[in-house]
Amino acid sequence: MLDINLSLLLSTVVLFLVLLVVLNKILYKPLLGFIDNRNSLIQKDLENVAKNADDIGVYHDEANQIILDAKNKAATKRIELLASARTDANKKLEAKKSKLENEYNEFIKTLESEKVELKNALKSQMPLFREAVKAKLGKI
Repeated sequence: MLDINLSLLLSTVVLFLVLLVVLNKILYKPLLGFIDNRNSLIQKDLENVAKNADDIGVYHDEANQIILDAKNKAATKRIELLASARTDANKKLEAKKSKLENEYNEFIKTLESEKVELKNALKSQMPLFREAVKAKLGKI
């Protein structure tokens, strides 16, 4: 029936072990080395990504701080410019008020002098008006 040949069994075991050793040296060790190398590269890349994410957070915070500083500077500059514009506008308004007040005073003086002249002119013509009124009353 079945005969077990010891020399053939022994040679098969030896060949199998030799094949395992050869495959281990030629195939499995380089393949495992490549996989380990790849895993370490992946781990380094993940660490770099984490570091870059932290750097991005720092840069983002720095950018936000710069934006806030710029907004604050713009707000203070705006306040300064508004104050300066108000001061200039008030100066111009005061100058215009002064000019209009001077013109008004001159107009009042002119009006007063014209009033006096008109009064004097009317006083000088009063006798003529009296005679004209007397003449009219006399006709009635």
